[in-house]
Amino acid sequence: MNLHKSEKSFQFTNGVFMILLCLSMIAPMIHLLAISLSNPIYAEARLVYLWPKGFNLEVYKNLFQMNDMWRAMGVSVFITVMGTLLCLVLTSTLAFTLTRPQMPGRKWILRLILFTFIFPVPLIPSFLVVKSLGMMDTLWALIVPGALGAYFIFITKTFFQGISSELIDAAKIDGSGELGILTRIILPLSTPVLATIALFHAVGQWNAYFGALIYIRSVHLYPLQLKLRNMVQNSVADSGLDGGYQLDTSMMQTPEMMKAGAIIFSTIPILLVYPFLQKYFVKGAFLGSLKE
Repeated sequence: MNLHKSEKSFQFTNGVFMILLCLSMIAPMIHLLAISLSNPIYAEARLVYLWPKGFNLEVYKNLFQMNDMWRAMGVSVFITVMGTLLCLVLTSTLAFTLTRPQMPGRKWILRLILFTFIFPVPLIPSFLVVKSLGMMDTLWALIVPGALGAYFIFITKTFFQGISSELIDAAKIDGSGELGILTRIILPLSTPVLATIALFHAVGQWNAYFGALIYIRSVHLYPLQLKLRNMVQNSVADSGLDGGYQLDTSMMQTPEMMKAGAIIFSTIPILLVYPFLQKYFVKGAFLGSLKE
């Protein structure tokens, strides 16, 4: 009886903790949304918390009319989709190759991949490689360097090794080659881990701005996050070092409201992707870390 009560108490405490943890992550976004939808007088006076005061859509009207924001959105969508597809292709093919017993030197290759996981590539060598390959000021500089990661390789390799070898032997008896085994047997059974990797990489690609800051010079190639970073930086510079400025009551938005609206504008697209991959996420995250 005491054990049953103790288990119930643990579940209750754990549930309350997880709810509070979720609220701590959601509350900042709700706060930003409330600021972007409020009257500028209330927003500037810092009287807005989790609910807008003086409902106002002017921020989003202005954002939707900014052609450069939509162009940056298109750039971010392109590099996210292409980067994720390239990541899946490279990761799955390399991980499958490393699971084949006839692959020569695979142990040394795994050790080299592990070395890159422990010691990431420094900025200057990475910059020199991108420059020597002629990818400076192109979107490929934002796609190719991060397309293959050691963490994803080890997760995918472990997942592939958990697939029954009897299926592979049966495919060989039917005359299927290594490419056929990968495309017809391995990949269809690996949807959970591939969806998990796609989600991780897509979120990282969408939120990244440092690569664009280093490699991109043309304004029309700026992704959304770099555009947002410049918007926040410029509004802070315009408002002075102390962040204070004179509020024009005739304006329907303040720099603070525009920053909040731009953050919401750049966050919603990647949030819409998650529900489609959610059912695979937990299964892929756990199965990819285990081995039969």
